[in-house]
Amino acid sequence: MKTTNKTLLKMMLAAILSLCAFTTASADGFDPIAEENQVTVEMLDSEHDDYSEGSVDIVGKEVYKYMQFNGNEGLTETQISAAEGYFDRYLDQPFFALSTVWTLICAFLVFIMHLGFASIESGMCQRKNTVNILFKNIFIICSGLLLYAVWGFNAMYPLGNWSIDNVFAFGSALSMSGNEGNDLSYGGTALCQTGWADFIFQAMFAATAATIVSGAVAERVKLGSFMIFAVLLVGFAYPITGGWKWGEGWLDQKGFYDFAGSSVVHAFGGFAALACVLILGPRTGKFTKSGVRPILPSNLPLANIGGLLLWFGWFGFNCGSVLSADPASISYVAVTTSFGAASGGLAAILISWIILKKPDLSMAINGVLAGLVGITAGADQLSLLGSSIAGAIGGVLVVLAVMFFDKLKIDDPVGAISVHGVVGIWGTLAVGLPFLCLPEAGAPFGVQLLGTLSIAAFAFTFSFIVFFIIKLIMGVRVDEQEEHEGLDVAEHGVPAYNDSAN
Repeated sequence: MKTTNKTLLKMMLAAILSLCAFTTASADGFDPIAEENQVTVEMLDSEHDDYSEGSVDIVGKEVYKYMQFNGNEGLTETQISAAEGYFDRYLDQPFFALSTVWTLICAFLVFIMHLGFASIESGMCQRKNTVNILFKNIFIICSGLLLYAVWGFNAMYPLGNWSIDNVFAFGSALSMSGNEGNDLSYGGTALCQTGWADFIFQAMFAATAATIVSGAVAERVKLGSFMIFAVLLVGFAYPITGGWKWGEGWLDQKGFYDFAGSSVVHAFGGFAALACVLILGPRTGKFTKSGVRPILPSNLPLANIGGLLLWFGWFGFNCGSVLSADPASISYVAVTTSFGAASGGLAAILISWIILKKPDLSMAINGVLAGLVGITAGADQLSLLGSSIAGAIGGVLVVLAVMFFDKLKIDDPVGAISVHGVVGIWGTLAVGLPFLCLPEAGAPFGVQLLGTLSIAAFAFTFSFIVFFIIKLIMGVRVDEQEEHEGLDVAEHGVPAYNDSAN
């Protein structure tokens, strides 16, 4: 009995090792006639003494990968049977289920990022505007999810059904027949999840773009005007540029690479925010004849919590973009994501300390976020050193960008334009620098530059036109008295904090 148990444990270990190595081994160099790649009838017969499921699966894994490129050419019937057994045991059943659950967990982590955004925005702004900020964040996730369902998802992923070839596709509502996908027929092993898991993961991304804008326009934007703009940005604009890359549109066909959205999500949101801020103008009293007057944050502990929540959620943002539970990929992406965040935080701390002569917590928080944005486009492409360098440069850039926009009298209460816009472009370009990438990874620098500038330009132009039209029709800024009182009372009729004695 003990011998049998040991044999079973050895078989299980061999099977687990074969699964973990699924994507790390290469089909290149596989020789179907080599002795070590042969499978006998006895090895497949569960009642024979030579039966070894684990040993067969090791060969079956290699045969399965070989078949993806070469078909059945040169293979024996027993080798094909071994590959089919491997597929049934690991890809068609447990791996598919594991990947679907992993994708859902990552979607939930990205959802937590909205709590991070709400915390960092309310902490970095004045307490008299807290309710307004929290209300906008609740509205964005609710409206963004439903809008993405009724239009955006199928517009962003048209599956070749373009209205304007590789540029624009009319959206359609999520449906049972079109998006169910209970098995590998939905997307194969490269997109190893159900259609429902795919949708909810992508929907969490979509709402992020409008949340970036929310922080930049905080403390002086009209609530109704912002809500209309957010609906149009998430529901219509984001799926267009998202489709250019992730929907196999024109940028994807040129070889543009953006793993998890340095440009598709972050630069898009950052430059949409820039357009709105230019139209909206700075907060009253921010810029004076004597220079910049700091408007102090109301709750730095809350802002710090928000920054760490965003870092936590970013593991779902980047690791979920593997689109399966491939163990080698998700673990590597988790490491590069951490390296980018840590390097960005340290670089921002150092450079801001040198310039400002004091350690600045808000710069440290934004440095971490900048490091995360800087690694997002190439989390699976950059080397360990490359991810650290990309994050560190992002941390330096965000400090310099915040100061630069202040000099231009462009008021961004949370630094969203700098973190997401400026560093979003840098993170995308980093994938085009071979010395930062793994061997045979990366993308042409010129294509990366074209892609990120195209997405940023579209986001800026769309947002400027739409926000300006809204300004002409109903206005976009509260009056000076309402801004002085705070938007909590002016827009919502209730303060966030009750300071009265009980």
